[in-house]
Amino acid sequence: MEYTRLGTSGLKVSRVTLGCMSFGDPSRGNNQWTLDDERAEPIFREAVELGITFWDTANAYGQGASEETVGRAIRKYTRREDIVLATKVFFKMGDGPGGAGLSRRAIMEQVDASLARLGTDYIDLYQIHRLDPETPVEETMEALHDVVKAGKARYIGASSMWAWQFSKMQYTARLHGWTEFTSMQNQYSLMQREEEREMFGLLADQGVGSIPWSPLAKGRLARPWGEQTARSETDAVARQLMPHDDKPIVDAVQAVAAGRGVPMAQVALAWVLRNPVVCAPIVGPTRTGHLADAAAALSLRLTDEEAQRLQAPYTPRMPSGIQIPVAGPGAVPR
Repeated sequence: MEYTRLGTSGLKVSRVTLGCMSFGDPSRGNNQWTLDDERAEPIFREAVELGITFWDTANAYGQGASEETVGRAIRKYTRREDIVLATKVFFKMGDGPGGAGLSRRAIMEQVDASLARLGTDYIDLYQIHRLDPETPVEETMEALHDVVKAGKARYIGASSMWAWQFSKMQYTARLHGWTEFTSMQNQYSLMQREEEREMFGLLADQGVGSIPWSPLAKGRLARPWGEQTARSETDAVARQLMPHDDKPIVDAVQAVAAGRGVPMAQVALAWVLRNPVVCAPIVGPTRTGHLADAAAALSLRLTDEEAQRLQAPYTPRMPSGIQIPVAGPGAVPR
């Protein structure tokens, strides 16, 4: 495993992130393909064996079930001090005034609830899952700063928004001497490249690290076009996020992978890792072997010709992770 600093911060993370949306209780939330503790055990063990120390979850994944599962896994398979633990806040967790959003009330209420579910005294990276248009950015950024100063989080990060919104929040924190964002968790893959135009230039200028979600486009870049899995057949959010007919992109990945004699997932991840702003793509495994493929991608160096072949079929589109409809509790994008 390789390790890198998260942006220009001093925090060292593994260059592959274990995405924990796949873990929890299938009866909670909208993801029927979620793995319970027993089924997730070999994946957690594989992560530890591979040296994947950066684990990412969210309070809304399975309505808290993912955080509970991750907390138990840390205590069972590794040590808290060996894991860089990340979680998120924004989506609906309850009907009360602190049940959703990024108000001071919500952030203070939800960080304590996450800490309790995770069974830890602190979160390494506390991220806003989306921008809250109903709360002043000053209120949100000061509350996040206070969470850090209280020792409940070490760093803060953001996720999927427009670059001007991220810049506004970052500048607000700087203006007041509050804690600034260290990372941006944004959608980036061969099927969704708009961050190259929208966000990456800002992140490079500000020294903020990108930890892309869905680098395999919800698994579509990891298998031949038309091949289905249990998750792809039931994941309605994935269909909202990637409605395009991107068969030429998938075919290009398949061709490059065949020429290299490696799985398609390795090629798609190796392409994401070529971007210098990218620190640690998030891989959400549902079976053993997924993380091994991700780790192998670190040593796969694509040629410029191969990269151009992979990029050529792409057409401009909206950054689909920024504004998607949310049907209620548990309907989170990733």
